[in-house]
Amino acid sequence: MGKPFTTLLLFSCVLFSLCASSFAQTCRSYTSFSNNKLYSSCQDLPVLNSYLHWTYDQSNSKVDIAFRVTGTSNSRWISWALNPTGQGMVGAQALVAFQNTSGGMRAYTSPVSTYSISTLTEGPLSFNVSNLSATFVNNNEMFIFATLTLESGKTTMNQVWQQGPLNGNDPISHDVASGSNNMRSTGTVNFLDATATTPSGVVIPRLRKKNTHGVLNAVSWGVLMPMGAVIARYLKVFKSADPAWFYLHVACQTSAYIVGVAGFATGIKLGSDSTAITYDTHRNIGIVLFCMGTLQVFALLLRPKKDHKYRLYWNIYHHSIGYTVIILSIVNVFEGLDILSPDGKWKKIYIGILIFLGVCAAILEAFTWFIVIKRKNRSSEKYPSHGNGLNGANGYGARTENGV
Repeated sequence: MGKPFTTLLLFSCVLFSLCASSFAQTCRSYTSFSNNKLYSSCQDLPVLNSYLHWTYDQSNSKVDIAFRVTGTSNSRWISWALNPTGQGMVGAQALVAFQNTSGGMRAYTSPVSTYSISTLTEGPLSFNVSNLSATFVNNNEMFIFATLTLESGKTTMNQVWQQGPLNGNDPISHDVASGSNNMRSTGTVNFLDATATTPSGVVIPRLRKKNTHGVLNAVSWGVLMPMGAVIARYLKVFKSADPAWFYLHVACQTSAYIVGVAGFATGIKLGSDSTAITYDTHRNIGIVLFCMGTLQVFALLLRPKKDHKYRLYWNIYHHSIGYTVIILSIVNVFEGLDILSPDGKWKKIYIGILIFLGVCAAILEAFTWFIVIKRKNRSSEKYPSHGNGLNGANGYGARTENGV
C-alpha cells in the first residue's frame, strides 16, 4: 500500500505544478465584470497590477473600456488616461476613481496640465466620455468603466495608468522615485488591432514575477511540505517501507525548502521593488515560515539516534515546528491567492489537492491504528503476561507450562 500511495501523492504534486504553470493571471482569463459586459480585446499592462479591456466600434469611433487594478485597497486611487499630445502625465486625459470615506465610489474625468498630483481635479476631457462608473470588489480589485468617443480614424494612442494613496477623499502623490513602477506606467494602445508597446525599461513585467513567486510557494510550502509530513507519519508503519520512508520524507521536505527559498527570494525582491503597496499579513507569515523552515533543516543535522536520551525532546520539537509550518503554509497560500486574484479554478484546484491529502491521511490514520493494534495483540498472544508481570517482551524469556 505504501508505494501506490506515494505514487499518488507525487502525481498530485506534479499535476499541481503543471497546472500552476498557467496559474499566471492574464487579461484574457478574466470575464467576471460587474457591468456584465464582455470585451473583445485586452492588454496586460506591465506594471502596477493593471489590465485594460476594450471593445472598439469602428463605425462611430467609440470604445468601451474597463480598466482593472488588482491588489489594491479602499485607501488608494487608480487612474487610466489617454494622452493625445505626449507620452507621459502632462497632457493626459484621465479617468480617476477611488472609494470615498462614506464607502461610495467616486469616478470622474481629469485633464492633467502639469506634473503635479494636485492637478487631479475634476474637469472635462478633450474627447467625450459617457457611462463613467467605478467599482471595488473582493476588497482588492478596483475597476473603471467608460465609453470614449475618439477622433475618427485615430486608433493608436499613448496611454498612462497610475495608482496612489488617499488622504481622506483627496488623491495624493504616488511613488516618484526614479525607476519605480509608477514612473514606468506608460505605453501605447491600438484599439483597432489590439497590439501594444511598452517602454524600453520594462523587460520582465512585475506580474510575471508575482506569478513566479506564487507558483514556487504554492508548490513548495503548500503541497510538498504537507506531502512530506504524510509520508513520514504513515509510510513508516509498513515494515517494507523502512528506511525508504525516511529518505522520501527528507527528499520531499528538502526539495520543498529549496523551492521555498527561491519563492521567498522572489517575494523579497517584489517587496523591495514596490514600497507603495505592502501585504503585511502575507509578508510576515512568509518570514516566519522561512525562519522555521531553516530551523527544521538545521535540526535534521542535529538529529539524535533512536536510543539517545534527548531523542524524545527532539521529536517533540521536530513535530511541533513541522506541523506549525504546514498550517501557516496553507494559510499563506490562500493569502497569496487572494492577492494574486487568479481565476477561481486555481483556488479550487488547490483546495482539491488539500482535500485529497486530507482524505488519504484520514484513511491511513485508521489503517495505521489497525496495524498497530493488530501487532500489539499478536505480541500479547506470543508473550502472554503473568502474575509477576514478567514476560518475554521485558527480556526474561517466555515461560513454559512447567515453569521453566
